[in-house]
Amino acid sequence: MTTQKPVINSRAVKAGSQLSFFEKYLTLWVIICIGVGITLGRIFPKIAQTLDGMSVYNVSLPIAVCLFFMMYPIMVKIDFSQAVKAARTPKPVILTLVVNWLIKPFTMVVFAQFFLGWLFKPLLLETELIRETTVTLANSYIAGAILLGIAPCTAMVLMWGYLSYSNQGHTLVMVAVNSLAMLFLYAPLGKWLLSANNLVVPWQTIVLSVVIYVGLPLAAGIFSRYWIFRYKGRKWFETQFLHYLSPIAIAALLLTLVLLFAFKGELIVNNPLHIFLIAIPLFLQTNFIFLITYVAGQKLGLDYEDAAPAALIGASNHFEVAIATAVMLFGLNSGAALATVVGVLIEVPVMLMLVEFCKRTASWFPRQPEKATLLDPRCVNPYQN
Repeated sequence: MTTQKPVINSRAVKAGSQLSFFEKYLTLWVIICIGVGITLGRIFPKIAQTLDGMSVYNVSLPIAVCLFFMMYPIMVKIDFSQAVKAARTPKPVILTLVVNWLIKPFTMVVFAQFFLGWLFKPLLLETELIRETTVTLANSYIAGAILLGIAPCTAMVLMWGYLSYSNQGHTLVMVAVNSLAMLFLYAPLGKWLLSANNLVVPWQTIVLSVVIYVGLPLAAGIFSRYWIFRYKGRKWFETQFLHYLSPIAIAALLLTLVLLFAFKGELIVNNPLHIFLIAIPLFLQTNFIFLITYVAGQKLGLDYEDAAPAALIGASNHFEVAIATAVMLFGLNSGAALATVVGVLIEVPVMLMLVEFCKRTASWFPRQPEKATLLDPRCVNPYQN
């Protein structure tokens, strides 16, 4: 007698259970933190510059510390046996790889060329000097957009998966696969799309960011979960440890935003019109990639818990690597570097919007909320609004 795979069709509009007051208004806190970061960067520029200068291979150590505390509470909740099971279900992973490497880079070129290279070109006729070559700001901004398009996110998507009540085991597998793919595909794709034979790939930045942002919190999560289960028990882990740990991830996310915008706030304040013009193609690209991946997941018969992270990973960018590459190729004050900073500016608010969209459209998919229940005690009742 064979057992059928349980498929739950959710009658609820949203996935997951009630959000706390803090989580419910997360978008508001994000906007406040962006404003606080920019203000602090303006009032205390030397402090911001000192902190920003604390880096190894262009990987910011203060940001690395914040991201560790953002990732660790998520990693420690993951039932790693579910990650092993997820690796045996390749369909969402294949979908993510196809979108990230065969679709997203080229649609980014199309959006950037149409808006920055044609529609907004009359507003971007100024030039800048890059390595003794004069280029228009339009072309420099396009280069920065392309660098964002070829750098899939490998860290913060765990936060988006956590907030959307999706399968974190599968998210972790997809993040690992994307991290490896970026090591091999980032350089040749960047050379081709930028038509730059002398593209300098920040290998140290890529490897170190993957190790720090994903590897360290993953190792800490595996070890501490094993130790707590062995010496304290699962009940203590779920009722005591997670109770105090849960707010840390979101607090670390907000502190990360304060630091990022303290470091880069001067660029944003000094270029308001150009920020707006760059943001338009980036915003449209993010939503377009999310939509086609989400719809593809539905057509492929994925359940919500796997389709949501696939779409969120496809939509988001590894802006740390993009910024580092832009700085190494074109310089700190280049238009390309500014374009990658705009990627940071719009990424978090837009991704929070898409997370909310996922939760409200969960009923479009078959449901297996037990995948998320294993990871997050808030998901005890998957039908509760």
